[in-house]
Amino acid sequence: MKSLFLRYATPFTTGLFLVSLVSGVALFLHIGPAAFHGMHEWLSMVLILPFVLHLWRNWRPMTAYFRHTPMIVALAASVLAGAVFFLPSGSAQGGRPPQFAVANRLLAATPAEVAPALGLSETGLRDRLTAAGFAVPTGAETLHDLAIAAGQEDSAILTVLASAGN
Repeated sequence: MKSLFLRYATPFTTGLFLVSLVSGVALFLHIGPAAFHGMHEWLSMVLILPFVLHLWRNWRPMTAYFRHTPMIVALAASVLAGAVFFLPSGSAQGGRPPQFAVANRLLAATPAEVAPALGLSETGLRDRLTAAGFAVPTGAETLHDLAIAAGQEDSAILTVLASAGN
């Protein structure tokens, strides 16, 4: 069984790397189906096992690389390239996507403040929220407060808002 795993370690490492490469490029360029996201995440996790087996099988030759400057330079450059993404981007949101900032602003508003943006009256939005299981006692509560009072996540009330304009 051990020889079977070791025999397939490098081919699976290569195959899964190519899948990760294609899906990563598609994600970077924002092209292709949404399935690329899950495929990239999950199959990159699966890639860990054949990679470890590949290292195990090729450990002696691999250690020879560590005696030379190119491997040290390549590893240091890779770590530094990854570290750049942890530097602050200058935004107060910590570099989060702008749709999160918009969603947080909506959740901090009352139904009366949000309704016009959805092309609804305050009463119309309150009716939709009530029909979806969110009690709207006075209308002065924020949408976040309504979600908490209903024992729901913010995403549930955002789903109601997303369908309100249709």
